[in-house]
Amino acid sequence: MQFDDAALALRDPLIDKVLISSGDIQKRIQQLGTEISRDYADRQPILVCILKGAFVFLSDLSRCISIHHEVDFMAISSYHGGTESTGVVKIEKDLKSNITDRDVLIVEDIVDTGLTLNHLLQLLETRSPRSLRICSLLDKASRRIEQVPVDYRGFEIPDEFVIGYGLDYDEKYRNLPFIGVLKP
Repeated sequence: MQFDDAALALRDPLIDKVLISSGDIQKRIQQLGTEISRDYADRQPILVCILKGAFVFLSDLSRCISIHHEVDFMAISSYHGGTESTGVVKIEKDLKSNITDRDVLIVEDIVDTGLTLNHLLQLLETRSPRSLRICSLLDKASRRIEQVPVDYRGFEIPDEFVIGYGLDYDEKYRNLPFIGVLKP
């Protein structure tokens, strides 16, 4: 599917710019799918999508992974409607799957401070997975407070509040096919 990212961005006065085009996102996701398929070639990983932001990424990534895999979902909250993490992590939806002795790949939309993801890693480690790795579309490494290992990274981005491709501001903008920057 082709999109006119610039035209879509111009329709909303709160979008400052397109940071990563829809075409660049799709190209990178295909590369990530190839890497993941190679690395898990003899296994059947479970992809754990962190809702809500990663659902679009997971959908496209899953189609680019050529090996058998399962999908499950978790909902975690630390923003509570603002543009800054509160630091308080709340599990709103837990896994249905048993991940004991399973290869688990967390699929995340963005790694920012690392606080939320570190909390999640500690929680999932208590469930004894065979392996636990992270795939994130976006990495805002300059804001990292807690170091977390991002095994598969789509793009490293600057310290700007981003929207689109599943990422939201107050539940808006998830449907944009590109990653945009919200005006300050």
